[in-house]
Amino acid sequence: MGVERVGVSFEPELLDKFDGLIKAKGYTNRSEAIRDLVRKAIIESEVEAVKGNVIGTITIIYDHDIGDVTNKLLHLQHHHHAEISSTTHIHVDKHRCLEVLVVRGNAKAVKSLSDNIKSIKGVKHGELVITKTSI
Repeated sequence: MGVERVGVSFEPELLDKFDGLIKAKGYTNRSEAIRDLVRKAIIESEVEAVKGNVIGTITIIYDHDIGDVTNKLLHLQHHHHAEISSTTHIHVDKHRCLEVLVVRGNAKAVKSLSDNIKSIKGVKHGELVITKTSI
């Protein structure tokens, strides 16, 4: 696989900040850092457009005492069993639970699952983190 060279112009202050960032993140050169930024932007654009297959996690915190949240979450997860590879459940305290769902499948279906979970009364916070399966 070949590479093509391109030129990028930076203002001095921006380049100084970028150099500090890539050093802190452990990059050995600017090119690899820029390639990672471009890959990330492409993945985010495709995921935002809800295209293709994705893999990732849905992390939620919920209060199991609010409404029927536990049963609703369980029912929804069974309904989307094709997109859920595994789940981890942790008791945070007397009332709150953390769940992490490992998800895989069509981006639209995974995003819909995440949105449905986050909209359930009792779910205090939810975060979908996905990437393309074909990077």
